[in-house]
Amino acid sequence: MSSLKAEDFIERSPLYPLQQGARLATLAHSSIVARYGEKEEHALLQRCALIDLSNLPRVGFRGSDSAAYLQARGYCLPEQPNQAVRQQDGCLVARLSQSEYLLLGSLHDLGARIAVEESRWEQDDQRNYLLPRQDSHAWLQLTGNRSAEVMAKLCGVDLRARAFASGAVAQTSAARINVIVINAGSQALPALQILCDRASVQYFWGALLDAMDEFGGGPVGIDALLD
Repeated sequence: MSSLKAEDFIERSPLYPLQQGARLATLAHSSIVARYGEKEEHALLQRCALIDLSNLPRVGFRGSDSAAYLQARGYCLPEQPNQAVRQQDGCLVARLSQSEYLLLGSLHDLGARIAVEESRWEQDDQRNYLLPRQDSHAWLQLTGNRSAEVMAKLCGVDLRARAFASGAVAQTSAARINVIVINAGSQALPALQILCDRASVQYFWGALLDAMDEFGGGPVGIDALLD
């Protein structure tokens, strides 16, 4: 049983009511699930695992000057919309349109770099506008060889690797809600990053777990990813 409680933190995941009894870890001013139970969660990663990353920092930028701004900040940007590029430090930059970008934090620094991007931004005469995403979107990671099969039950887009290559981005619907899906996995660990409306994430979490049940999947904490 965790000695930390989500209620002890200023920021909480929208999934925290469903995480009672999980062992929590501190993530800046918020909490994140480290483990859900005594079972070997690491073994689930390769098969089918769902991870709540909703308290890991993320932010968006939009405008005709956004690309130049982000490049000046040291980011490597996708060449086309609906593509994502992993940065050397592990964070992810997804291009959602000609002039809109979504930045997802890395577990390597617990999202510190992306948190700084949001806190330091100031409006100037450039056409580069901050899009706060922490309070608008929840963030889940679906890992394992069965990920595409799980999503096939909920989403009409073919997310198999042969059709949805590493770095691909889909802005679509799953379980009847709007989602952003990013193939951010590797040969060692297939993984889909999924962002959805924060107010709908409890419903979507349940829909994903139900779809995963056939494959023996389940929720895991970040300890499994960091081992």
